[in-house]
Amino acid sequence: VQLVESGGGLVPIGGSLTLSCAASPYTIRTYAMAWFRQAPGKEREGVAGIQVSNGMTYVADSVKGRFTVSRDNAKKTLYLQMNTLKPEDTAMYYCAASTLFACIPPRTDRYNYWGQGTQVTVS
Repeated sequence: VQLVESGGGLVPIGGSLTLSCAASPYTIRTYAMAWFRQAPGKEREGVAGIQVSNGMTYVADSVKGRFTVSRDNAKKTLYLQMNTLKPEDTAMYYCAASTLFACIPPRTDRYNYWGQGTQVTVS
């Protein structure tokens, strides 16, 4: 599975961004997709995830009420809508997919495909 993220960039405090993750090939059975982020010197953390079979979603407490995860099956794309961004949201954001587990809250060891990452900087 190839995952390609887009939508990152520099945004002012309080601003919004929408990240996108296009997945291919789509025919491989995927159980869950998620967004992770990693700031310099910190561990990669799961921000949001969605179970493919039933659409169940998860959003980390640190971003709850500000971030929304969604998936467009027709476009084969995962999204992360980020509102009211804070400086602590600054990180490299990664899209991930699991063909092994329907794992939410997302754990890095349960996801076996990763995108290259897109940088989000809030300043």
